[in-house]
Amino acid sequence: MKKIFAIIFSSTLLFACAEMTQVLEEVNGMTGTPVLTNGEVISGLKEALTVGTNNSTGLLSKVDGYYKNPALFIPFPPEAQKVKDKVIALGMESQVEKFEMTLNRAAETAAKEAAPVFINAIKGMSISDGFAILKGNDNAATQYLKDKTSAELKIKFQPIIKNAIDQVEVTKYWNPIINTYNMIPFIDKQNPDLEDYVTNKAMDGLFLMIEKEEKNIRSNPIARVTDLLKKVFGS
Repeated sequence: MKKIFAIIFSSTLLFACAEMTQVLEEVNGMTGTPVLTNGEVISGLKEALTVGTNNSTGLLSKVDGYYKNPALFIPFPPEAQKVKDKVIALGMESQVEKFEMTLNRAAETAAKEAAPVFINAIKGMSISDGFAILKGNDNAATQYLKDKTSAELKIKFQPIIKNAIDQVEVTKYWNPIINTYNMIPFIDKQNPDLEDYVTNKAMDGLFLMIEKEEKNIRSNPIARVTDLLKKVFGS
């Protein structure tokens, strides 16, 4: 009789323990997924942005990374559209095409140097920023990076763009176009700031690609290339 009672008592205790464990797991959100520490969240988000920026700059720094991508192609400066229309009418269409190509080549060249600039900007993420990003929209990390770093990135990026513009000889194709246009009688002379224009467009393209990478990491398990990314974004 005592043995039967002991067996019943033990079984009841085991079931109670099992139920308690399940309740605790559900309360702590641990069912199938380990609890994330603050450090893991921040490290995971920084890693995601690092992976995203490296992938993005790698793709954009290749030949035609901007030029053959319709979403990122840098066109003739919109504020100088009248310049483009006039000089094409004067038979300079090929010069316009070459000029547009060099704008995109400048952005592609600059993208090679952009990764370290972005990575340095990622380091200052706080714990509260991290959890807000983790619970935010699919582009929350990209938006954080854009909001926090655009002004500083532009300052750092402009010399890179200037050097790239010099390397691909943008002005070689721009000067004949603008000089021809400005010689037309009774027109308002134009001369857009090409460095500023290419800098802004190149940065827009980079953020667009980083956003695409972030969404991929959030939604596609295959894109989570490290154990930490799997843990953070699989939770």
